[in-house]
Amino acid sequence: MSLHQPTRILVLGGGGREHALAWKLAQEPGGNEVVVAPGSAAIAAEPRVRCVPVEPLDPDATVAVARAASVELVVVGPEAPLSVGVADALSAAGIPVFGPTRAAAALETSKAFCHEIAEAAGVRMARAAAVAGGDTAGARAFIERLAADGAGIVLKADGLAAGKGVIVCDAIDQALELAPSFVEGHPAGAPALVIEERLHGREASVIAICDGTRAVALPVARDHKRLCDGDAGPNTGGMGAYSPLPDLDDAAIERVLETVHRPILAELGRRGTPFRGFLYAGLILTADGPALLECNVRLGDPEAQVILPRLAGSLAPLLLAAARGALPASVPDRLPELPGAAVGIVLAAKGYPGDPRRGDPIGGLDAAEATGALAFHAGTIARPTPPGGFGTNGGRVLTVVGRGANLAAARAVAEGAADAIAWDGMQRRHDIALDVPAPAVPAGASA
Repeated sequence: MSLHQPTRILVLGGGGREHALAWKLAQEPGGNEVVVAPGSAAIAAEPRVRCVPVEPLDPDATVAVARAASVELVVVGPEAPLSVGVADALSAAGIPVFGPTRAAAALETSKAFCHEIAEAAGVRMARAAAVAGGDTAGARAFIERLAADGAGIVLKADGLAAGKGVIVCDAIDQALELAPSFVEGHPAGAPALVIEERLHGREASVIAICDGTRAVALPVARDHKRLCDGDAGPNTGGMGAYSPLPDLDDAAIERVLETVHRPILAELGRRGTPFRGFLYAGLILTADGPALLECNVRLGDPEAQVILPRLAGSLAPLLLAAARGALPASVPDRLPELPGAAVGIVLAAKGYPGDPRRGDPIGGLDAAEATGALAFHAGTIARPTPPGGFGTNGGRVLTVVGRGANLAAARAVAEGAADAIAWDGMQRRHDIALDVPAPAVPAGASA
């Protein structure tokens, strides 16, 4: 089967990840138009991109706009539409969709299900227990068991939490104090909380395009979840990312595909829920090798903003082939990458990750883009003219991405762009890609 370039594509979503997707897909040869629902004013400003005010959580409305726009492919950006069965509705209507069914999307919508699949597939994860709603005694018992073994404790809300439903506890007393808030008020018998042993190491994101059987790796990336420099402060959806990773070489990436992605795809297929979409393996690189922290069922954000600018070829034909369940054998297990590196810095609103303030005018966008950086809009709104420009309209507002011959050069561009932008209460980190690990030592070589 040969690859086919879809001429008209619908992207669902309106954040920074979807801006990066629209930017990438719209510039590929053979494409005529990218429609984004709902998109944003900034996304609509991209060449060959049009936004439509359609709610992507409405399966019927999504099918209707896909038909009206005569699209050949739908790409689902965020996880929420997948959780309500938008991909199922599009498939039932005969419209190719890159994004898993509601059943397969449970890999992300339920952390307990992710652990279940990983265990059945033989994929290494941390020791964990799923705790049902109301079971405060069960939560306490497992926390005390981990503490008795000298292990650290991580509390994770079972369902979707926009990357913020995780608490890494500093002590057993904190875990015991906070665990009841995860389970009280939730239905008895249904998973509400996953308690995990804390593992130690640097994290890595290995995301693959999957057609139900094959997994083809995108450039790998590392994101930074904590709000403040030095990995301090609360967890967020991500405050920055960089690619490539010196400590995850080609051989290591292939081992991840072999020990994580392919077994998970096989297990889901065995259960009758084949996975077609982006399979995101959130890893921690421990002294004993990589372990799976979580699965997501879509591109990461802000990882997408540094991954997509590093792709050497067209993306849309691969997504269409995977949506049809037939990536050609000619497609390599790792997609070709452009030389160099990319570093992305997230600029967030005052109050994030709690209740972000909206409406603050954003200054310096033109100066930032003059540095050569890309600016992907996540939470902005067009301001009336005059004065025009953009204002804040969400928690994570922008991701500025620098590209360069290496991580240091890319970081310098990203830092320059971030320094050029300002609004009242803006939050950002200053250490993205600053502490980069040494390159991995090949197996058999001496350090």
